[in-house]
Amino acid sequence: MILTPFEIKNTVRQMLEIGVGSLPVVLVTAIFTGMVFALQTYTGFKRFGAVEMVGTVVALSMTRELGPVLTGLIVAGRAGAAMAAELGTMRVTEQIDALETLATNPVKYLVVPRFISGLIMLPAVTVVADLVGITGGYIVTVGMFKTSSVVYWKRTWDYLELSDIYNGLIKACFFGAAMPW
Repeated sequence: MILTPFEIKNTVRQMLEIGVGSLPVVLVTAIFTGMVFALQTYTGFKRFGAVEMVGTVVALSMTRELGPVLTGLIVAGRAGAAMAAELGTMRVTEQIDALETLATNPVKYLVVPRFISGLIMLPAVTVVADLVGITGGYIVTVGMFKTSSVVYWKRTWDYLELSDIYNGLIKACFFGAAMPW
């Protein structure tokens, strides 16, 4: 029998709860955030003749700040509250004491899987939120304002750097670690 430092089955279950369970509300929030941000940016940039930069600003804002922060808030509100309620109920009903009686380390069994799941799933959900938010900006910019689709994507990818994405994902890792902590 191989001993692992954490419960793999519980970790996978928590990954599904944290990541997949939070995905619908994160996606709705991300697409509308990208749409509203593109709408506001377009109206401001139109005054200066810089509407071709809307995609760039939406992409940079989503990947650097809005994606990680909004995803962290939504997942913490949904999954973090569920974790706190579940562990609190287990403490009150003495289930954690029962685990100790059965020689099971409650931290290894309950806390570590949640911590690892948050650390892995929040950046993963953030990547999806970033893509959906940028697509929401595209829908508004190209669909409503009839700007060029090619210009939107070309400017977005020309100015978006890997460091912008990495910085956002590092923030998401910290949010994912802080939530179950």
